[in-house]
Amino acid sequence: MSTLRNKVQLIGNVGREPEIVNLESGKKIAKFPIATNEHYKNGSGEKITDTQWHNIVAWGKTAELVEKYVGKGKEVGIEGKLTNRSWDDKEGKKHFITEVVCNELLLMGNK
Repeated sequence: MSTLRNKVQLIGNVGREPEIVNLESGKKIAKFPIATNEHYKNGSGEKITDTQWHNIVAWGKTAELVEKYVGKGKEVGIEGKLTNRSWDDKEGKKHFITEVVCNELLLMGNK
């Protein structure tokens, strides 16, 4: 059961071109959002699509794969873990973000 702790699996579409950052240490980071859709019918029988956005961060070799093969609109499968972080902007305002740190990437289709 320990392998189930803090594990996230998502299939969705990339919302914008990945942002690639090359660190001074030589490591690479890729950041991009993906959208997942859930479809259901409401009480009136209308089909509703609920879209959720997820912030994805990939490091190292996974980031290199993202840089080479992932683009806006592509369908991808992501496996990773949830992380939360915060930072203060220039005006001193605190910001919070939840991200999925990707350790497995699956390219799904030709979209």
